[in-house]
Amino acid sequence: MTAEQMMSRYSKEFDPPVRGDTITADRYISKDWMDREMKNLWPKVWHLGGVLADLEETGDVIRHNFAKESVIMIRQEDGSIKAFYNSCPHRGNRLILGDVASAPRITCGYHGWQFDPDGTLVSVQDPDDFPQGNPCGKTKLTELRCDTWGPFVFWCMDDDVAPLHEWLAPERLAGYGLENWVRVLNVSADCEFNWKIVRDNFNESYHLPTIHPELATFINDGLPDTLFEMYPSGHNSMWMKGHQATTRKDYASGEVPTPLDAVAQAWGIDPADYKGRTSGIRQAVIEAKRKLGAERGYTNYANMTDQQLVDYFHCTLFPNLTITMSPEQCQILRTEPHPTDPERCVFQHWCLYPPVPGMKEVETPVGTAPLQHDAIARHSVYGDGVSVGYVADQDLSIGTTQQQGLNSRGFKGCLLPNQEKRVQRFHELLNDYVMKD
Repeated sequence: MTAEQMMSRYSKEFDPPVRGDTITADRYISKDWMDREMKNLWPKVWHLGGVLADLEETGDVIRHNFAKESVIMIRQEDGSIKAFYNSCPHRGNRLILGDVASAPRITCGYHGWQFDPDGTLVSVQDPDDFPQGNPCGKTKLTELRCDTWGPFVFWCMDDDVAPLHEWLAPERLAGYGLENWVRVLNVSADCEFNWKIVRDNFNESYHLPTIHPELATFINDGLPDTLFEMYPSGHNSMWMKGHQATTRKDYASGEVPTPLDAVAQAWGIDPADYKGRTSGIRQAVIEAKRKLGAERGYTNYANMTDQQLVDYFHCTLFPNLTITMSPEQCQILRTEPHPTDPERCVFQHWCLYPPVPGMKEVETPVGTAPLQHDAIARHSVYGDGVSVGYVADQDLSIGTTQQQGLNSRGFKGCLLPNQEKRVQRFHELLNDYVMKD
């Protein structure tokens, strides 16, 4: 079967060839592979450190623990943000122990060394006892690159990596107006599988009919209707038609299925008018949002394309960050490596919402919550019964058993359909980074 005959729909503009490298089990289970990632991969990419809502005043601090590293981002007096390794230059003690903090000075809890927000040492015990002279004013915290995009703060360990906005190439995300969106959901969980297992999952939609069957009535995951793109940056995306049931089954010729019927009614559309032609709901919602969006407070609709008004844009940034967009919700889904164990990771799930005037509550993946910063914030261990989001729970449900299966002598490497080409490319890019020396 030729590529043209295959069902999967890839963008002609963004469909680079893949080499066919074998996706081996060692990348999921090997400590040596993990060490190579720490040396050759993680310093070479930008990391999402937090949100600007936690950095409103001079001296506000966000801490981001990543594997064995810890980075702090601090709001400066001039309004800029600087990032530093969270390590005291005296004897290495970590300075900030909480996820957020605010103080005019950063004080080491061991010997009381104090640093200004710009990282300069300003106070030590017994300053005249140093053979090289008083270190104050001369010693600084080790700084990293730091930049912002939308409501987010990023950091990078390597000076040679492209600037953030060039690395992100966020053109596909323009129009949503994310700058003032509110992070309502901020949850995370320790998981017993390698960080790449969930990355593979987010790089394909092959699992939707089996892992997320309830999505079929309002997201069209049919391959001829789904557009896959793979960008020169190494990032990739998937556009899925929303407000339209899947074409894998016949939902079009009957009644408008639930919850698509309720969505239509919310925009003044009578589902009965679309009996036997349910796919027309999508265009009707576009027209209703154009007509009613502004008066309902959705001022961001004016800058969105029709596609953005109703569809789901699932963008996976290499190597470990996913942004899933709808016009009323931005989901951040990320896995990060465990500090020492290649068969464990940390999963993080954020949800942001536009600040619509008069709106007091929003529906999050874990239930209704106030429309306020970090209304739901918690950390758990996956499997303890605490949800990280009903769809995310389903994604994580396959992680442990897949990790176990990858340890089998019987696993010889992945066998992928064409629609999983993004998985193949992800691992080939990973090979190029990790196996450099």
